[in-house]
This record gives sequence, structure tokens and C-alpha cells, in this order.
Amino acid sequence: MATKFAFLYPFFAIVLWAGNVIVSRLSAHTIGPEAITFYRLLLAVGLMSLFVARPAWCNRAAIWPHLGQFAVLGFLAMCLFQSLSYLAAETTTATNMAVFTALTPLLTVLLGAMLLREAPTVGMIGGGVLSFTGLVYLVSGGDPAALLRNGVHPGDPLMFLAALVYGLYGVLLKRWDLPVAGWQSTYMQALCALAIMFPAFLATPAPMRALNAQTLPLIAYAGGLASIVLPFLWIRGVQILGPNRCAIFMNLLPVFTALGGIMLLGEPVRAFHVVGGGVALAGVACTALFRRPLWISAPAMPALGD
Repeated sequence: MATKFAFLYPFFAIVLWAGNVIVSRLSAHTIGPEAITFYRLLLAVGLMSLFVARPAWCNRAAIWPHLGQFAVLGFLAMCLFQSLSYLAAETTTATNMAVFTALTPLLTVLLGAMLLREAPTVGMIGGGVLSFTGLVYLVSGGDPAALLRNGVHPGDPLMFLAALVYGLYGVLLKRWDLPVAGWQSTYMQALCALAIMFPAFLATPAPMRALNAQTLPLIAYAGGLASIVLPFLWIRGVQILGPNRCAIFMNLLPVFTALGGIMLLGEPVRAFHVVGGGVALAGVACTALFRRPLWISAPAMPALGD
């Protein structure tokens, strides 16, 4: 694909991501969060094994020393994030879920500043304030005082926690900088996540892990398109355009999800969704655009005799 069409990689990745949010909503009360997470991992591992298992086995000398780190990464991104998302889908809207998910780049930068001691930027502080303001307006339904009276839907803080978990995943991925990248890294994370999810799957009541005409299409989408095709498109986009330019496409996630919610779920999109979600996403954009540090560290004084 010519470079001028490279934007189609992250664009279609976000379209598939929006579809995955819709799938999460459709799965609510139909299949248990732990069960659909396990099934999607099982399908994803099976599909990836067709083209990754042999190269990963040949590269086992490099993979084995980092197995514990793959397990942590797989738990965060493929177990905890996904399970929290499916659980949140039971008590919040697809639009709200998409807005919280789109905050992931901002949360990754904020966590990186705290855990990696990276200097905070103007965009990080301003964007954080903007996003917080937008989220308050969004989850309160346009009436911030209602939060004090009624609180929030249980799914909203769960979705925020899920986005925070994924932000931590991004920070650890950067900090560890494992020598195994690409599909082999994803494959090992998925294998570890599958093993971690197995006990939770067994503990799920039988009716909530049944495979039937309702659950099979959801699992096929989550385990195939969302777990294989989506990462391929996103990784290709990052390789050609860079991570910062691709991160901007996250702002389209709530738009596509809202459209899907209207057409497939009958969810209304109201003014507070547009205003609150727009302000929150403007904060994410500020983080990407304004990268000037709040302060510049003074150069170290040379030692006497240098």
C-alpha cells in the first residue's frame, strides 16, 4: 500500500475496535465476562499458532527468560482489561465505553510520567484537566451536580479502571523493551493469558459459558477480527506513520461506536455525549500535540578538575 494510503491501517483498526465495543455490549447478560475472554483467547491462540508457533519455538531461547514478563503483560491487556470491559458493558453504554477507552493514550503518558520519571508536558497537564472535565460532564449526563446526588453508573468507573490497566500495560511494554517483538510477543502474551483465564472460566456457571447461536458470532468477532486483524492493522499503521500519528485516530473510536450503538443497539446519543466526549477527547489531542516540557532540567555541573 502506498504511503499516502497508510492512514487506512489505523482507520480500519479503529473501525474494528468500535465493533468490538459493540460486541461487548451485545455479550452483556448473554455470556459471562470470564467465559468470552477465555473463548476469544482460545480462538486467537489457535489462529496465531498457524503462523507464529513454529517461529516462536525456534526463538525459545530468547523468549523463555522473559516468560514472567509476558505473563504480566498478557494478564493486564488480555485478561484484566478485557474482563473489566465486558463487565462494564453490563451497566454502561457503548458510547461511554468508547470515550473511556479513547483516554488510554493520555493515561499511558500520565502513568509514564509517574513510573518512568518522564518530565510532564504542557499538553499532559492541560489535556488531563480537559479530559477530566469532559468525563465529569459525560458520566453525569450533563448535570455534574447529579454525581453528588446519584453517583455514577457502575460500568463507568469499571471502564476507567480498564483504560488505566491498558495504560499501565503500555508503560510496562515500553519500560521492559523485550527483545521479542511483533506477533511472537503477542502470541506469548495470549498463551499466558489463556492459562491465567482457565481457572476463572471453570468457575463461571455453566449457563454463562454456553456456546450457542448467540455467543458464537460474538466470540468469532472478538477472537478473530478484534484479536488478529485489528492488531495487524494497528501495528502496520504504527510502523509506517509512527505511534503519535496513529494515537490521534483513537479520537474516532467514540464516533464509530456511537454510530454502531445507534444502528445495532438502539442507544440514543444525546448532547452531553457530544459535549462531554468531545472535551475529553480534546484533552487526549492536547497531550499528543503540545509536548513542550513544563520545565527543563538544569545541566549537571562539571566536577572540579574536568
